[in-house]
Amino acid sequence: MQKEWLFLDTGHHDAAVNMALDECMINWLNEGKIQPTLRLYGWKKPSLSIGHFQKAGKTIDFNAVDKHGCQFVRRLTGGSAVLHDNELTYSLVISEKDPGIPKSVKDAYYVLSKGVLEGYRNLGVEADYALPEKRARREHSAICFEEPAYYEMVVDGKKLSGNAQTRKNGVLMQHGSVPMRMDTDMLFDLFRFPSEKSRQRKREAFHHKAVTIDELTNKQHTYEMMTAAFKKGFETGLNIAFKPLKLSESDWEEVFYLADTKYESEALNFHSSKERVTSGQTN
Repeated sequence: MQKEWLFLDTGHHDAAVNMALDECMINWLNEGKIQPTLRLYGWKKPSLSIGHFQKAGKTIDFNAVDKHGCQFVRRLTGGSAVLHDNELTYSLVISEKDPGIPKSVKDAYYVLSKGVLEGYRNLGVEADYALPEKRARREHSAICFEEPAYYEMVVDGKKLSGNAQTRKNGVLMQHGSVPMRMDTDMLFDLFRFPSEKSRQRKREAFHHKAVTIDELTNKQHTYEMMTAAFKKGFETGLNIAFKPLKLSESDWEEVFYLADTKYESEALNFHSSKERVTSGQTN
């Protein structure tokens, strides 16, 4: 039977506002203010988001971040750094107790990512789920798109999109990055490498590991094209019907306050998880 979700297209915002709104959706669902919701959005400026537990100082070149005019923010979710630029980003919230949500994180990814899979198919891209081999990785990459995780989207073994998930206060939140195109020169300029030779080698190898929609289709996509395709994709993939969600002035005030006090703070963005616990910044 088809279920009803709420749908929210918030367009392009600053990095801190985008992450604050994702967290507010978790809170609102927990408080009973909203039902399961899909949000689609973009980024006002190129933005580098890092995982909740990632150590920024060891891997990120902040001089380069400033040089490229990038915004910088730490996500609620784990994983490696993602450069958000010419992309569509989705986030969704649903109760952990929903009968359609598996207890296993991997199985929940599989179910919820069906919407992403159908979104790609609506654009003529025959993507498939990644099923990484079980192997000991000698080094963990600080860059998200270098390695696909379980049930992320791939074409011919190349990663198309990245997803991350967290569970908080009985709510599951999953968000993901769906690039239209990618500035790999900027991407690899934002990270520290032992040498320029090492940076160049990694950049060249990256083209064999990741691919974008524009590359696959030889067509330049717009935010509006992506939004239409992926909204329909989630409807089909999750067998849901959407009802529009309109945020009130007080809703936006809550989002902006959280963005200002948390997601723009040095305590969150530049300190390790251990340092944040010590200073009382635990979330």
